[in-house]
Amino acid sequence: MKRTAFFVSDGTGITAETLGHSLLSQFDKIELQLLTRPYINRIDKAQLLVEQINEAGKRDGVRPLVFETIVDPEISNTLKQSDGFIINIFSTFISSLETELATKATGSVGKTHSISNNYVDRIDAINFALDNDDGSRTRFYDRADIILVGVSRSGKTPSCLYMAMQYGIKAANYPLTEEDMEKRTLPEPLKDFKNNLFGLTIDVDRLVAIRNERRSNSKYASYAQCQFEIQEAEALFQRENIPFVNSTHYSVEEIAAKILATQNLNRRF
Repeated sequence: MKRTAFFVSDGTGITAETLGHSLLSQFDKIELQLLTRPYINRIDKAQLLVEQINEAGKRDGVRPLVFETIVDPEISNTLKQSDGFIINIFSTFISSLETELATKATGSVGKTHSISNNYVDRIDAINFALDNDDGSRTRFYDRADIILVGVSRSGKTPSCLYMAMQYGIKAANYPLTEEDMEKRTLPEPLKDFKNNLFGLTIDVDRLVAIRNERRSNSKYASYAQCQFEIQEAEALFQRENIPFVNSTHYSVEEIAAKILATQNLNRRF
């Protein structure tokens, strides 16, 4: 049975999505349709959303889940008129924090991100990840917080971009080529930055499937080639004492968390 979950916010919806996804990840046997509804900052928008929630309930035959971070109590109360199971993420914690801090919450919209985000640092990190993707440039590696190393299609680019967007980490990535494998030594552009290297590997079957989507029935996507590259890459990581993780069964969020913890990197904003 499919169940609909709404992430509702008077801002971007990032907080509702993040916390809602974290909670729902504990119920992986439930089939869910996930819908984000940002900028519900007026009563009329809330009323329209109530209709959508009720329609989803009728369609599914069970009431939808609604994770909301609405600050305005009138708008929040409007949502409560729906048939959904409402979870106000802020109210769960705000009252106890008010007691502990002996002060009332301001009730300001958008404060969640203005506290922690530095827009300039985030954009700078994203630009760095894009400019230093896939070994396209190596002369700026001295500015990198981390350099991901691995075979083609092992998850380096999305991991770099995620760390840039969410943590402000300047992440570059370098793809190991067949020529690198045959030399059986650390590629020249990486030798001066060994302490900043982190390896990504992947299961052979998964890599074959990914590469076949990109270049079907080629040597690049063959089982033998994928197996050779992965074996050589892992051997390189072990010879050079480069920490690495298998990306096959981890989300990009989990990969990033493991990298940051291993390398002792902290959020830049």
